[in-house]
Amino acid sequence: MKKYTVTFLPQNMVLEVEEGTTLLQAEQMAGLEPDAPCGGKGTCGKCKVNITEGERQGIVLACQTPVDCDMKVDTLYQEKVQRILTDGLSRQVPVEPGVGWTEGDAGRPFYLMAFDIGTTTIVGYLLDGKTGKEVSLASTMNPQHQFGADVIARSNYVLEHGGEEMKQVVRKALNQLIGQACQEAGVRREEILQAAIVGNTCMHHLFLGISPKSLVLAPYVPAVKDGMILEAEECGLRIAKGGKLLLLPNIAGFVGGDTVGCMLSVAFDRLEDMTLMIDIGTNGELVMGNRHKMVTTSTAAGPAFEGAKIECGMRGARGAISHITVQDGKLDLEVIEGVKPVGICGSGLIDGIAFMIRYGILDSYGSLCDPEDLTGEFEKTLAWRLKERDGKPVFVLVPGEETASGEDIYISQKDIREVQLAKGAIAAGIRIMAEKLSIQPEDIRQVYLAGAFGNYMDAENACEIGLIPYALKDRITPIGNAAGEGSKLAVVNRGEYEYACRLAKEAEFIELATENEFQDTFVDELEFARAVER
Repeated sequence: MKKYTVTFLPQNMVLEVEEGTTLLQAEQMAGLEPDAPCGGKGTCGKCKVNITEGERQGIVLACQTPVDCDMKVDTLYQEKVQRILTDGLSRQVPVEPGVGWTEGDAGRPFYLMAFDIGTTTIVGYLLDGKTGKEVSLASTMNPQHQFGADVIARSNYVLEHGGEEMKQVVRKALNQLIGQACQEAGVRREEILQAAIVGNTCMHHLFLGISPKSLVLAPYVPAVKDGMILEAEECGLRIAKGGKLLLLPNIAGFVGGDTVGCMLSVAFDRLEDMTLMIDIGTNGELVMGNRHKMVTTSTAAGPAFEGAKIECGMRGARGAISHITVQDGKLDLEVIEGVKPVGICGSGLIDGIAFMIRYGILDSYGSLCDPEDLTGEFEKTLAWRLKERDGKPVFVLVPGEETASGEDIYISQKDIREVQLAKGAIAAGIRIMAEKLSIQPEDIRQVYLAGAFGNYMDAENACEIGLIPYALKDRITPIGNAAGEGSKLAVVNRGEYEYACRLAKEAEFIELATENEFQDTFVDELEFARAVER
């Protein structure tokens, strides 16, 4: 087999690869952690690179370009620092971690580590083992994103290529976060006696090296559901010798320990008021109920709101359009860090769709109107934004001369359809859950929005597009990274860990795909009809 040299710029990294290796695979081999939301299928267009020297030159998709000669490749690297949410609503509990120094070392300090392994980001919290106080934290992008943006893409990658790469990159990331947190606090990693992890079912399996096959094939059940207490060293975590690792339990194939962590953070089964908790990440998990009964489900919602399937979409990082409002009769865009815009993230997408509904740019079926159909003085000033791209209608948010790339940033008809599918699934899930509890959606007294997307999105706009029932718009409370808070509770108090295991068993899981009413309800919820009528 022939081998060729690939030089990646601006990193100036050189490596030798076998002929036929794709540039995406070469980037992964070089440890560059490229962005590949579709998992290298060539469908998302996010892995573009510029071949500057080689038999063919120009901008190409790395995942679709095999190495067939010596090359120099500009990775078009732009540092996109992800806006990572670390704080969340929690409770005060006694500090009883169930571990400590031996009697002879009773006076010495010890520490605990809590992790939230999200599909997109990972957060690690270093806690004082005696007081439970957070002494430092560290966060990073989940390096598994180079194998796919969502759990299905990553699962398919593992089924095709094996799970060792996926397991090792996340374990390496956790150890790096331990090192960063310890350095900031002036602590040695050998002083950490116990750690806890929450994550969705797929992240749980990939961390442990368990095949995700059961998650992508019916009936979509976890290979492991129960909580686990393991030797940290056996899981590749470098903490104290003999240190323990707690993994919170999974409820179902797509309702994992992160949802249990959210439930733990608010003591869900002790709530008197009828409550809906929503965590919209790359997947959408829902919990509804109170102290009398709890039901939970999941919906395929996240990729649209994470930017993976949106033509100008991106994560909530530097240069992302995060909010859209009207100020003094003009469209006003909020861009993270105030730089020239690069794309649009989920919260901006929600605002954009709501704006287009309010001003008649979208009809009840989600179709973009023609420029000549706009009525009203302000609406007519928007006519130039309605264009065609590749023969299909788009609404331009920022013209190319004002963007970082020199190309228009827009919301396309296809993007709108992706949002309809996502919001339809979540809204239908809420209605089905309410039926299971014999209530109407308007009977819900409080809505907790967990996770980064829920924290940053405009709740009223989410109701405007029908993502959340409009009647609930004044009952919504963002609770931040509640999953991470649940991980902290579990690691500082062994009783809370055991309580989390009970919560997981008590919650009734609803498999929406098997519900007779789901398909009709989903179709009903695709429309923007109620929003347009208002």
